Amino acid sequence: MNILLTPYDGAILGPIAKLLGVIMDAIYMFMYNIFGIENVGLSIILFTIVIYTLMLPLTYKQQKFSKLSQAMQPELKAIQEKYKNKKDEASQMAMSNETQMVYDKYGVSPMGSCGQMLIQMPILLTLYRVFYNVPAYITAVRDKFVVIADEIMAYDGFADIMTKITTDYKVNTGVTPNFVVSDTNTIDQVRNYIIDVIYKVPSIDSLVKPNADGEVYFTSLDSVTEIINSGVKEFHEFNLFFGLNISDTPWNIITDNFSAGNFILMFAALMIPFLSWLTQVVSLKLMPTANNDKNNQNDMMAQQMKMMNKTMPLMSLFFCFTLPVGLGIYWTISAGYRCVQQLVINKIISNMSLDDIIEKNKEKAKQKQEKRGVYENQIREAAAMKTRTIESKANIGNYADVDSDAYNNANKIYKPGSMASKANMVREYNERNSRK
Repeated sequence: MNILLTPYDGAILGPIAKLLGVIMDAIYMFMYNIFGIENVGLSIILFTIVIYTLMLPLTYKQQKFSKLSQAMQPELKAIQEKYKNKKDEASQMAMSNETQMVYDKYGVSPMGSCGQMLIQMPILLTLYRVFYNVPAYITAVRDKFVVIADEIMAYDGFADIMTKITTDYKVNTGVTPNFVVSDTNTIDQVRNYIIDVIYKVPSIDSLVKPNADGEVYFTSLDSVTEIINSGVKEFHEFNLFFGLNISDTPWNIITDNFSAGNFILMFAALMIPFLSWLTQVVSLKLMPTANNDKNNQNDMMAQQMKMMNKTMPLMSLFFCFTLPVGLGIYWTISAGYRCVQQLVINKIISNMSLDDIIEKNKEKAKQKQEKRGVYENQIREAAAMKTRTIESKANIGNYADVDSDAYNNANKIYKPGSMASKANMVREYNERNSRK
């Protein structure tokens, strides 16, 4: 049975989620032990800074790749034009070799710009699980809810009360909660369901205040009410960020507070998607890209990248309305932190000597070739020999229409590529075979 409170157990993203959860838990406990602060929102901010600081070498490498890409685009385009209408195997192989030589010259990989994206996407997907289900990953937070859940489970009829709370507040845990203990639904599973629900209500004190119908859920359960009331302050300290429940979505916060006229919370919730969009727009504008070159306006890849730079911030604006506030905080802080990093990186890269980089990369490329026992001239000779071999194989037997005088004249120097030259190659081939 899929219990959301237990850490996500996907084959690929599960281990990543657990690792990120360990980091989040360590940051949370560090803030508590050193400064006495318990706040998940603040932990998310520090977590984001830690993650992107660790990724700084990769970010720098990616930006360096972008600068070098701008410089080598004319050479790559020249190679593409050179072999534009040549589809034979020899030409394709020669184009591939020449293209790789350009990449070696500039010391970059064709996949150099994909590394950061390949790392960021799993992090983003798994952070959704962590922020949406904080008690499963931050031990100190879970312990606070276990006390309340155990007290609720000690009373008869708690299953009906929890079902009503789930329905009234439209709590979505990803599965249908089952609050009845049975052979297939253990006490631990029921406890996890209860924590899932009470963590995702707008605020824990909602459980002891009248709901929309004027009902109070735990009026007769004095000990539960007392524990919840005592935990309200702690809940506000660790789970609210500028008054926003980090496990709730901005859209839910806006709709829930509209009827109550709480415009301050509505504005705060609205700012999460807006700031996520704004910081990403600024971050992308600061990034150096090859499509800033006017010579690349017709390049399909450059156009696709340009379109992606426009759509990605808009997608984050849309998704942030329906995803947990915690994920919106992560997006906003990560983009803002990238802006700061980008300003520093741009300053460093602008002072770099492109010629010095290329010279160093040439030497590195030469050393790599020497280690493989292949020098540049050997590569060219091998490619040329391969080309001749392929052409000769492709033309054997195509002599039906060749003039017989040209065929019999073995010592004549023929124009390369002419029909007479091809016929002479066939004649030599047959003579060699007849001697065997």
